[in-house]
Amino acid sequence: MTKKESFTFIIAIGFMLFALFFGAGNLIFPVMLGQSAGTAIWSANAGFVITGVGLPLLGVLALGFSGKSDLRSLASRAHPIFGLIFTTILYLAIGPLFAIPRTGSVSFEIGVKPFLPAHVSFIPLLLFTVLFFGITCYFALNTSKIVDIVGRILTPLLLIFIGILIVTAVIHPMGKLSMPTEYYMNHSFFKGFQEGYLTMDTLAAFVFGIIVIQAIKDKGISGKGKIMMTCLKAGLIAAGLLAIIYTTLSFIGASSVEELGILDNGATILAGVSHHYFGQYGRILLGFIVVAACLTTSIGLISSSAIYFHKMFPMVSYKLFTIILSIVSTIFANVGLMKLISISEPILVAIYPLAICLIFLTFFHSLFKGKSEVYICSLLFTFIISVFDGLKATGIQIHSIDQLLSRIIPLYTVGMGWLLPAIIGGIIGYIISMLKRKKHKCNN
Repeated sequence: MTKKESFTFIIAIGFMLFALFFGAGNLIFPVMLGQSAGTAIWSANAGFVITGVGLPLLGVLALGFSGKSDLRSLASRAHPIFGLIFTTILYLAIGPLFAIPRTGSVSFEIGVKPFLPAHVSFIPLLLFTVLFFGITCYFALNTSKIVDIVGRILTPLLLIFIGILIVTAVIHPMGKLSMPTEYYMNHSFFKGFQEGYLTMDTLAAFVFGIIVIQAIKDKGISGKGKIMMTCLKAGLIAAGLLAIIYTTLSFIGASSVEELGILDNGATILAGVSHHYFGQYGRILLGFIVVAACLTTSIGLISSSAIYFHKMFPMVSYKLFTIILSIVSTIFANVGLMKLISISEPILVAIYPLAICLIFLTFFHSLFKGKSEVYICSLLFTFIISVFDGLKATGIQIHSIDQLLSRIIPLYTVGMGWLLPAIIGGIIGYIISMLKRKKHKCNN
């Protein structure tokens, strides 16, 4: 007989999911958005919350709704080759190439660097990242402790410390909201929507969803309906916390311009805000917040990535993959925060629409009876447009094609041009599947 989840278990899972999502990008990007958006903060933040909160929640639910055990089997509904390629690229993006190294570099930039002399060598960053990913590796090798350590201990402490900063900044704003920068002067909602890509949370949802669902099953809860309901309850807790924190961080960024001016990255903004309110103690407070947030995310990502690659290559143990990923992440973290962000942005712009499309196809799976043609055409049309968006993010722009797409595809100029092609592709795929079925009947 299946067990019923307890209230404390739901809270622990919700806190764990929040802590897994709430990492490096979730701290630095909302305040950057706030500074740039200025008086347009509320519409920009609404777009950011959709991609930073709503879509990740749907991603977790989609995995539970599908009944699949992992992302690869879910993506393989289109085609096994697509499932393999897309899943591998996603794990590399949120794993050792971008997201995991970013947790270490952001932790150093905010938690350690402000206490060092102005000009230091690479040695402090190297030593810190070795220690940071050493701790990450230890906890990732003890996965049974993740729910208790992350959900019951680290997350409440994280919320207390970040709550102190947020409440203080909201009650006593640093200044008035400034005018939006040129980037946010028009279409601020869609600009915020795309900024949410940088958190990588919708991509990570497919990964963290596996951890959550497995933790629920380990508790003795079974049955698709009960697992989905438990996921929803825990997901709403995580989503509510994220939405509140993103909104307040965005406001803090928007109100900081009068005092700090427009700064080039969120780490510097947060350091300035914290120092403004609490002086040197503020830097210590902020350092704790950042390191705790990044550590919990790093543990979840390395654990999930090691599980995936172990399934791909069973001859290599989970333990060895965990160690390898920790070492690779340490190396990439020493590249530097700004370079990591600049390299990751074009790739995220290209693959994020595919992830969003896959989420909605999963929920509509039964409506079109799981026809692979619907998956293939919808994802293909989405990818064609998103590739051009990714090229633009790198500075490569084919003007003739770009002008043509701007004229014929709605929302293309605001980075949402893939939306209508995804729908049209799905419809074409369904028609193709019906024609193939009709031809098959005629041949018989």
